[in-house]
Amino acid sequence: MPTISVLMPVKNAGDFLSPCLDSILNQSIEDWELIAINDGSTDESESILQEYVDKDPRIRLQTNAGHGIIDALRQAYTLSTGVYITRMDADDLMYPHKLEILSKQLTQHGEGHLSIGNVEYISETTLGDGYKKYADWLNALTKQGSNWSDIYKECVIPSPCWMIHRRDLEGCGSFKSDIYPEDYDLCFRFYKAGLRCIPSQEIIHQWRDHKSRTSRTSEVYRDNRFLDLKLSYFLAIDHNPESKLVLWGAGKKGKLVAQFLLGHGIHFDWISNNPNKIGHTIYTKTITAQDTTTLHTEKQFLIAIGNPTEQEAIYTLLNDSGLIRGEHFFPLS
Repeated sequence: MPTISVLMPVKNAGDFLSPCLDSILNQSIEDWELIAINDGSTDESESILQEYVDKDPRIRLQTNAGHGIIDALRQAYTLSTGVYITRMDADDLMYPHKLEILSKQLTQHGEGHLSIGNVEYISETTLGDGYKKYADWLNALTKQGSNWSDIYKECVIPSPCWMIHRRDLEGCGSFKSDIYPEDYDLCFRFYKAGLRCIPSQEIIHQWRDHKSRTSRTSEVYRDNRFLDLKLSYFLAIDHNPESKLVLWGAGKKGKLVAQFLLGHGIHFDWISNNPNKIGHTIYTKTITAQDTTTLHTEKQFLIAIGNPTEQEAIYTLLNDSGLIRGEHFFPLS
């Protein structure tokens, strides 16, 4: 029985699949199994996978009995036997020590922990600056093990670069949830379960960007779905009904947040730094100016500001007022 089970949905990854599989075969440890689920590929993915299955008994291949990445992950997990569980994307690359580093961290820290590594983006074309910024932000959190502090901003756990004890994954509901985006939903369930992120300093995974990448092409990864997910989990995990909830920002995102809160019957105050918004009534709520004398720990602030400079000014103001990120204020972008 292998220690590590690697779960890998595969859909039309033929252009990148052989290098991906080679990077797994070249791992510094051998105590693993790879369970690949062909999710309706129409290219040569299945034949490539079968070639590797024929070469190495640690690799298993099945066809998705359902449809989509969640069904594929669910099926792969059902077939897995390892003590430790991790994911892999079929178009990415592992550094040679990836599985060794992640598993050693779990062995050292024990159950109740989430092992994570640093990532870097690669691309055959020019890589957008946004991807580099996201990787830098993500790695900065991982190096400190402070990933949960920004969980409402974006997904703080790289989907193909984590490892968890099977019992902890079961405790989080494994892949039973049907909610997309599946990686962000699972990230929130890790957080809700109180798993502790193990700090890590080393880049161990290459995340590939290309034009047919699922996160670029699938409707389930649209931004408005992300916002609904964030706010639903905020209400379930961090919202304190005894504190006054304050929405900060009245732009496009702020209005979407306001609609969500009103739709769920949540009472809140609405503030803005924009003089053109102050005094206006939107969705029956009158927007007021922020008052530095009312910044105290009896309130919770949802920050829905898009401008990075304004964001940092607000975070500094809140920090200086004794408010704690992830407890009293929550960045949403």
